[in-house]
Amino acid sequence: MNQLEQQLIDEYQKGLPVCSRPYLEMANRLGASEGDVVSALSRLKQDGMLSRIGPVFNHKKAGASTLAAMAVPEDELAAVAERVNAFAGVNHNYAREHKFNLWFVVTAPDQDQLQTALKEIELSGGYKVMSLPMVKSHFIDLGFKVKWQ
Repeated sequence: MNQLEQQLIDEYQKGLPVCSRPYLEMANRLGASEGDVVSALSRLKQDGMLSRIGPVFNHKKAGASTLAAMAVPEDELAAVAERVNAFAGVNHNYAREHKFNLWFVVTAPDQDQLQTALKEIELSGGYKVMSLPMVKSHFIDLGFKVKWQ
C-alpha cells in the first residue's frame, strides 16, 4: 500500500467530510489531488481492503433495517452472496462459520418495504431469510489503529 492509501485508512475510518465534494476535501487535507484520492479508494476497494465507503446512520430515524441470515450450502455461498449483494438495501454482508452462514444487514425506507425486500432476497437467493431486528442499540466505535510495516 502506498502512503496515500495508508493515510486514507488512518484518517477516514470515520469523519468523512459532509459536503458536495468530500473527496476533494479529503485530498486537500492530505496534500493530494481529488483524482488521486478517488483512484486510491478505488484500488483499496478493488483489492478487498475496503468493503464500502459511506455513512453509518441511525436506522430508526432514517427508515427500517434488520440483521438477516441465511443457511446456504457452502458450495453455493459465493453465488448466493452475489445475488444478495445486488439488492440496493443490502450492506455488511459476510460469511460465518455456523449453520446460518450468510449474514447481512437490509435497510429500507419503512417496515413494509423492508419486508418486501426480505421476501425478494429470499426468492432471489433460493433460501429462507431469518430476520433478526435490533431490540436495543449499542454504539461501538469501529475505528482501528493500523500498525504499518
